Amino acid sequence: MDLATILTPERTLCGAPGQSKKRIFEMVANRLVSDQNPARIQAIIDAFMTRERLGSTGLGKGIAIPHCRLNGCDQCIGALVTLETAISFDAPDQQPVDVLFILMVPDEATSEHLDILAELAKRFSDANYCNQLRTAVNSEALYNAAVAR
Repeated sequence: MDLATILTPERTLCGAPGQSKKRIFEMVANRLVSDQNPARIQAIIDAFMTRERLGSTGLGKGIAIPHCRLNGCDQCIGALVTLETAISFDAPDQQPVDVLFILMVPDEATSEHLDILAELAKRFSDANYCNQLRTAVNSEALYNAAVAR
C-alpha cells in the first residue's frame, strides 16, 4: 500500500500539543474538513470518540491508530500526528502515546479499512520506522519519513 494515497503533507503534524484524545480528534477533524462545517467536524469527533469507547486503539510502544467509519465519507483519509508530550491512551502496555495515525474510512469500506489497519500495524511494528517518525524535526520531514517505504 502506498501511504501517500491516504496521507497528505497537510494532514501530517509534527510536535502537536497533546492534551487528550478528544483534543487531538478536534485538531485532526478541523484538518480533515476542508469547508470547516461545524456539524461535519463534530460528527467526525463523535465517530472517533465512539470508536474509542469500544476499546482503545492504542497498540503499545507509544503508538495508536484511532480509526472510524463515517457515513458520508467518500474516501479513506489519514492523518499522522506526533505529539510534543505523550498522552494516556489506554494502550495495552499502559505506555503513553506520542505517535498517532488517525484513519477515517467510508462506512462501506470494510475490507479496505482492514487492509489499511493491517499495513499500518506492520509499519508500526518496525522500531526503525517508528524512530524515524519520532525524530522528524518538522511536518515535512515527518511526512517524508512516513511515506518512504
